[in-house]
Amino acid sequence: MATTLITGGTVVSATGRGEADVLIDGETIAAVLAPGSQLLGTDVAASVDTVIDATGKYVIPGGIDAHTHMELPFGGTNASDTFETGTRAAAWGGTTSIIDFAVQRYGERVQDGLAAWHEKAAGNCAIDYGFHQIVGGVDDDSLAAMRGLVDEGISSFKLFMAYPGVFYSDDAQVLKAMQVSQETGLLTMMHAENGPAIDVLAAQLADAGKKAPYYHGIARAWQMEEEATHRAIMLANLTGAPLYVVHVSAKQAVDQLAWARDQGWNVFGETCPQYLYLSLEEQLGAFSEEWGQFEGAKWVCSTPLRSSRDGHQHHMWQALRTNDIQMVSTDHCPFCMKGQKDLGLDDFRAIPNGIGSVEHRMDLMYQGVVTGKITLERWVELTSTTPARMFGLYGRKGVIQPGADGDVVVYDPNGHTRISAASHHMNMDHSAWEGFEIDGHVDTVISRGKVVVDGGQYHGSKGDGRFLKRGLSQYLI
Repeated sequence: MATTLITGGTVVSATGRGEADVLIDGETIAAVLAPGSQLLGTDVAASVDTVIDATGKYVIPGGIDAHTHMELPFGGTNASDTFETGTRAAAWGGTTSIIDFAVQRYGERVQDGLAAWHEKAAGNCAIDYGFHQIVGGVDDDSLAAMRGLVDEGISSFKLFMAYPGVFYSDDAQVLKAMQVSQETGLLTMMHAENGPAIDVLAAQLADAGKKAPYYHGIARAWQMEEEATHRAIMLANLTGAPLYVVHVSAKQAVDQLAWARDQGWNVFGETCPQYLYLSLEEQLGAFSEEWGQFEGAKWVCSTPLRSSRDGHQHHMWQALRTNDIQMVSTDHCPFCMKGQKDLGLDDFRAIPNGIGSVEHRMDLMYQGVVTGKITLERWVELTSTTPARMFGLYGRKGVIQPGADGDVVVYDPNGHTRISAASHHMNMDHSAWEGFEIDGHVDTVISRGKVVVDGGQYHGSKGDGRFLKRGLSQYLI
């Protein structure tokens, strides 16, 4: 098996940093060594197949994006990234594992939805991948099927309090699913928005002629997110189920999570880069010659962007520092403007909801280190170590230590990255992050011992990724 030595860099973990050399043997990390160490009297650098010089750079565990939607059918179309294109783009950005969502809808079987996602992903992924299970039709059959998910390596499932007629679960269905969560140790993931009320507001806005993309966020008001988050927390507490609230965007929802955690409850939350950097005001002011005010559709996602005037973005960064929010995922669900987003050209309700960010998460979060919002260690914790622990991958993923998979990123703090649709690798005709400047650069990406990105060149291939059977979350008490 091939051996690789990463030498001269600063290894950064969730708990500290220090100069060290990292030896990868085959697909796993064999040793973390003092710089210039010898093994059995032999100069390590002279005995390996490949030496990577990381002098002046950070050596971190590969990123784990625990919330992606490759090829998701939604809004009359499908997410534009396939498992092949989406995972290749992820690799370019320093992410070496994703956890996507297998889908079961009303009238479908959970087992069939999971099998369909295995078929989509198998042999196509450039990096390792796992699945959560969306349960969009809670009934006796799906509740029984959920009990077998852990044996399939699926240790988390997702419910929706939004999208009536598509994925929506009412309170009784949520209660029943959470009871299974409590019995099995499955982690309940929740899209927390009051969907029926949002649909009323959206219809009223449309009836008043307010159909531009900006009104998507107005219809999905922060009160709808706060109320649903509180309701999910109380149902979880009643049943004893662990709860993980996805894509938190409103500061009031964060406060609900913080309150529950202060009680010692098993409640967790994630946010996404768009809720840290982008705002409803930018969407309102968006305009282009090609699209006019419809330019704002590039930023239509759910939960929506929030007003910067109300301090939501500042509150999110603060919550990351205080650990009221534990993770940053992307909710990567890309749609092109032409032929997809423009399905809602005349009515925001028909715009497919989603932003593409899987390639940029590690960079965008590193910029938070540059600006003093988080530490280097917290960067690694939010983007790699906590996702591994939260979703049953720690030990294999999320850490640089002997026995772990050889998933390693060499990151240059003196490099520079400019984000643009002209240079990104996602299957999209635009970028929600057009023109963003990052004071850092992903130089080398290693996935299970194989160099997949180095020196601005891609060396990976379709099928490099393997399915990850996951254990239970390490955060459950």
